Amino acid sequence: MSRFLEGATVFTLSKNIPTWAWCSLAANGLLSLTVAILVVTDYKLPEDPQASATIASTTTNSIKSNRPSPLFGEPRTELLAIGRNHKWTYEQWVEQLQREAIAAANNRPDRLTVLLGDSLSLWFPSKLLPWDRSWLNQGISGETTAGLLKRLYLFDSTRPETIFVMIGINDLVHGVDDRTILANQSRIIRQLRGVHPGSQIVVQSILPHSGESATWEGRDRLLELSNSRIRKINLRLKALADDEGAFFLNLHPLFTDDRGFLRAELSTDGLHLNDKGYQVWSTAIKMYSKMRLEEPD
Repeated sequence: MSRFLEGATVFTLSKNIPTWAWCSLAANGLLSLTVAILVVTDYKLPEDPQASATIASTTTNSIKSNRPSPLFGEPRTELLAIGRNHKWTYEQWVEQLQREAIAAANNRPDRLTVLLGDSLSLWFPSKLLPWDRSWLNQGISGETTAGLLKRLYLFDSTRPETIFVMIGINDLVHGVDDRTILANQSRIIRQLRGVHPGSQIVVQSILPHSGESATWEGRDRLLELSNSRIRKINLRLKALADDEGAFFLNLHPLFTDDRGFLRAELSTDGLHLNDKGYQVWSTAIKMYSKMRLEEPD
């Protein structure tokens, strides 16, 4: 009999454990090992000529004001820069994401995958997203579970293959209680399942923060939020995903240091991610997709 440590849970294994359980543990171990190797090296993802391209619309007008561009064909890095520099409102971001969703629905690419969430999703560099999928990024900075729930209709007509959801840290920072967060998460999953019955729904864990070493402008609020509370919510979030028939991707252990804080080398300010952090996330998505989402040949 041997013992394995996965995240914060100790598993006792014996010969009575079924084969699928051993395979699951092996897959999780391989994921952790691969991402660990990526983190401790200076590995850089090579440039892919299509990785930073977005799904093109048929219009070709240029951006001439501080309003969100009507184009989905603009390079996303340029769009994000415009949105940030002109300080788009929440409503302007919603308008932009709806335009992108309409473009995706009208010209649906292969393996369309939706990325749902807050600023962590919004600023995911397109060149670092897994290249074997076509991505529709529906993240908005500062988003909460209640806000996301209200705008799920934006991509109703897209028929995605997979939907990745990460949401909840802003609720916690603003003092929303755990019960409300989980109730909203449940409503999000159910609405996605109702509108997109053929899509795979992957709920992703909430990431930790860096505590005292954080430099984010809302650092005082972070210090009031313990990472142990985030871990507990993630455990309940996994149970919720299981109950609702969704997948659960536990990213939390990949981003924590030996004290349970967000690893400094993966973050810009103790809350948001740098390129290396996004490389870890991208690798986790790709490996999880291969191991859990794709049918074996």
